[in-house]
Amino acid sequence: MSAFSALLQNSRRRLLYNLFSRHCSRCISTPSSSSLEINVDLSHPTYMVWGSNTGVGKTLVSTGLAASVLSSAASSNPAKFFYIKPVQTGFPADSDSRFVYRKFSEIFLRRRGQASSVASNHALKASALAAKELLGAGSEDEKLERSEDGLKNLCWYEEMRMRGEETQVVGSELVCKTIYGWKEAISPHLAAEREGTVIQDLNLLESLQRCMWLGVDDGSNGRKEGIWSLIETAGGVASPGPSGTLQCDLYRPFRLPAILVGDGRLGGISGTISAYESLKLRGYDIVAVIFDDHGLINEVPLLSYLRHRVPVLVLPPVPQDQSDNLMEWFDESQSIFGSLKEMMLSAYLERLQRLQNMPKKARDNFWWPFTQHKLVPEEIVTVIDSRCGENFAVHKVQNADIITQQFDACASWWTQGPDTTLQIELARDMGYAAARFGHVMFPENVYEPALLCAELLLEGVGKGWASRAFFSDNGSTAIEIALKMAFRKFSHDHGILLDSVTGNLVERSLVFKVLALSGSYHGDTLGAMEAQAPSSYTGFLQQPWYTGRGLFLDPPTVFICNGSWNISLPEVLQSKSLKLENMIFNSCEELFNGSRESSDLARSYSTYITQQLCLFLGSEDHIGALIIEPVIHAAGGMHMVDPLFQRMLVKECRNRKIPVIFDEVFTGFWRLGAESAAELLGCTPDIACYAKLMTGGVIPLAATLATEAIFDAFKGDSKLMALLHGHSYSAHAMGCTAATKAIRWFKDPQTNSNIIARGRRLRELWDAKLVHQISLHPAVQRVVTLGTLFALELCAEGHDAGYGSLYASSLVRMLREDGVYLRPLGNVIYLMCGPCTSPQICSQLISKLHRRLNEFSQANA
Repeated sequence: MSAFSALLQNSRRRLLYNLFSRHCSRCISTPSSSSLEINVDLSHPTYMVWGSNTGVGKTLVSTGLAASVLSSAASSNPAKFFYIKPVQTGFPADSDSRFVYRKFSEIFLRRRGQASSVASNHALKASALAAKELLGAGSEDEKLERSEDGLKNLCWYEEMRMRGEETQVVGSELVCKTIYGWKEAISPHLAAEREGTVIQDLNLLESLQRCMWLGVDDGSNGRKEGIWSLIETAGGVASPGPSGTLQCDLYRPFRLPAILVGDGRLGGISGTISAYESLKLRGYDIVAVIFDDHGLINEVPLLSYLRHRVPVLVLPPVPQDQSDNLMEWFDESQSIFGSLKEMMLSAYLERLQRLQNMPKKARDNFWWPFTQHKLVPEEIVTVIDSRCGENFAVHKVQNADIITQQFDACASWWTQGPDTTLQIELARDMGYAAARFGHVMFPENVYEPALLCAELLLEGVGKGWASRAFFSDNGSTAIEIALKMAFRKFSHDHGILLDSVTGNLVERSLVFKVLALSGSYHGDTLGAMEAQAPSSYTGFLQQPWYTGRGLFLDPPTVFICNGSWNISLPEVLQSKSLKLENMIFNSCEELFNGSRESSDLARSYSTYITQQLCLFLGSEDHIGALIIEPVIHAAGGMHMVDPLFQRMLVKECRNRKIPVIFDEVFTGFWRLGAESAAELLGCTPDIACYAKLMTGGVIPLAATLATEAIFDAFKGDSKLMALLHGHSYSAHAMGCTAATKAIRWFKDPQTNSNIIARGRRLRELWDAKLVHQISLHPAVQRVVTLGTLFALELCAEGHDAGYGSLYASSLVRMLREDGVYLRPLGNVIYLMCGPCTSPQICSQLISKLHRRLNEFSQANA
């Protein structure tokens, strides 16, 4: 009898319902519609093994690594190795976890160290066919509970105890787990379908996360010496998971460092490079490539392609004889697996050190924008390891180092919109654009990305009014361009002519100003700052050159308070003759209703605007442009301006031939629930500026759209009549490609399930009942909710109010602990999602805010 056969006789293999059912229930997720909070334990090395194809030896590599880690263990220095196989087809005849379990046991007996060892193998859930195959037909199979996903809860377990040469004290432990199993040896998505099971990605990830933590989280602090975790995928990098999602996308929320098992066979170079690129495109860190030798020296071209960025290890040829127990092969490969283990350990330690050192290095090297560094101690610096869709992966040190998830509720300064799928699509398309074009000069040239982007802009946000697209690099410069356009058009229409030969103005002094609203914000460049009213951003400390070249009107604002929409009028517009029904509304839709233009309030607005403009008639100054942020003043405190007032402004400026500029850098591309805020206002501009969400937020790009009449004002026989403005990276191919993808994605109901009403609006994202409750909260002064924006202003006075206030800091810290990343505007708190964010996620966000508001209110009572 062989040593292994004798060992099997002494092994304990049985159904242990009572002892292990609780263990299994902690590993297995039940179907759920809620989101999963990702937490990755960094207290020990955790890696994911990928294959360039199926059948390339992933499980051999997993076994070799397990043996390498555990072989050096001793009773005084114990080691524990977790091997997890989330998805297994061909089960139980083909079980990778059982292979690792058995082969490790054979290797241990062959090498037999001083200390004893324990190996166990667990099977948690399987289809009915696989369960029957594992247990045999009969009462045991019938007793198994079948869950909603069509799988049976197995809680199957086997164990081997192996004595060392010198002591019975256990020095090493191997724990192998198969989470989901199907009988047919085909792709997981087909097996799941044919065997009547439905596994949602969320449930699979939750089960995997529980398995990764179970047995590792022992309550101790700091790094856990001697513990390793290895997760082995199924098939190739892009093989579908049970739901059909590609595994490289399915497991992306964890972003575990990767070991890529390449292919040493004919054609393996191509397959290995393709797998490598697929992982890199999704942001995975690949620590090493390893494959078995087939005599074709595939490592040479692979090393050349990888430029030695990633080590390539070559294993001895794997015996093809099925009767070979592979013990000699594992012996021969021992040094290779030892090297791989050291590489993995080194990469893990280097990553941990980088993450731990980043806050101090950031404070020593960065000059953060809009940040008082004296108020940012090292311990509150947020270390962002990566992003997946709308979530940051954030490094934290609690009892141990972890990577945890935070929803980006400020949309990274209002730029973000992509879900996880769009993020990958944008990465792929931008990579294509960079490979095809790099960067090419724009003036007098045309290339496909720029042309497609311009056409989409003019057919989308510019539909019905714009005919030209001028590209630049960010919102502030887009505003500068818009001002130049508007002033030229005003000069053209009002007889302030240019000498087309000399390019000099006629001999008289002219001053151009803008008509704008107090509380608006149009960017940080000098010209853009001149077009906004005095504020914290324009004071002497920030801009000593600032003069404020404009007529700045105090606008009426609207907000929710005590469950109703209310209009707040500036003092100059207040009148006893205004009726109450003109000031309170039951819904946001009533605010945008065009019938309001016949109201007394509309006439009051029109009179006020006319009076203010008439003050300029006798001066040398000219109101050369109206510039507004339509509907929402973002940086000014998330104030919603009465849309009726802005319509009256546009109407009056049209009558006076004053060009109208809409600053849609914040409001454009579905931020407020429509593709353009102009659709909400019910009027169009002559010029409009777009940026931020235009590219999906992954790369800077801006566009200033204009009517043909604006464009014609720059035509002439001299180049000096042209718009002499531009940027080195105008209309860069990567940005235009990203914008093309994002613009199409956000408005297509096939890719954005929030689109309703023939594609012209987003559905309601924020729970109306919760919004109502928050508007009644005693700590809340006002609430604004529109499209992807929810904002509230905390009741505060004196130094606790305004942009410089720190009043909301404790509330922000509490919400960050809840996995919601906020950045307030003084005592204004806002949540911002993307056009594709589900209402369920928005409800979770606003529920957390509501709960923390109560705690904040009590603490500040």
